[in-house]
Amino acid sequence: MAHHAPAQSTHVGEIPKPNVGWIWKTFFVLVGITALEFVFVFLMDPSTLRNSIFIVLTIFKAFFIVAEFMHLKHETKGLIWSVLIPMALLVWLLVALVTEGNAIHNAIY
Repeated sequence: MAHHAPAQSTHVGEIPKPNVGWIWKTFFVLVGITALEFVFVFLMDPSTLRNSIFIVLTIFKAFFIVAEFMHLKHETKGLIWSVLIPMALLVWLLVALVTEGNAIHNAIY
């Protein structure tokens, strides 16, 4: 008869080693995105393009945090799309509002 229980690499009562590689990879990805945000914010002149780039990088960072820490990347495709589609519409709304706000600012001043 086949034995279906998974083979344990640790003995009973022994605490498994933490997966520190995953933690460091996540850390460096978040540091990289944050560094890019700082580069765009502090080195570019204030404009709609700078604001749009900053918003897109912030959305990427937020999605990465949700995928890693809230385990969304391990969910079914339907649940992932039910989160991504409203998020894409929100990004479209933000870009439209920034563009319109910039046009109104330029018209007034």
